[in-house]
Amino acid sequence: MERLWAPWRMEYILEAKDPVREVCIFCALPRAQTDRDNLIVWRGRCVFTILNKFPYNPGHLMVAPYAHVADLDALHPEQLTDLMLGVRRATGCLSRVMSPDGYNIGINLGRTAGAGIPGHMHVHVVPRWEGDHNFMPVLAETKVIPEYLHRTYDQLAPWFQADR
Repeated sequence: MERLWAPWRMEYILEAKDPVREVCIFCALPRAQTDRDNLIVWRGRCVFTILNKFPYNPGHLMVAPYAHVADLDALHPEQLTDLMLGVRRATGCLSRVMSPDGYNIGINLGRTAGAGIPGHMHVHVVPRWEGDHNFMPVLAETKVIPEYLHRTYDQLAPWFQADR
């Protein structure tokens, strides 16, 4: 039997078992002001864009408001507009850098809907390519990510800054 070692997944598994997070990452990481370490590729007026630490695919981004809100109704119109403009910026930068064939864009509101951090809503932007699926997620419950997160960050971040 062959083994695919992915020890970085253990952090995700252990975090997923923790039913109560003491610190909201979407509040704490932007305050830290260490964007590359925290994978924040862009900061706007009301929202920021961050690489998902546990991506479904290379380039998996999340656009989140700075405001700690659980759902869309809690956002002011300016925040809601900036959220969607942030999603548009994300797809534009990903298209230029990674040339995906399509995107999955989604919002999970509430734990039952799959929100890993239900108290702070955010939008997932997942680039997709023809043939990016294989047997690994189905048979082994494992997703192979072919690139380190900081390499993806270094490719994307300049495009977010240039795309103003």
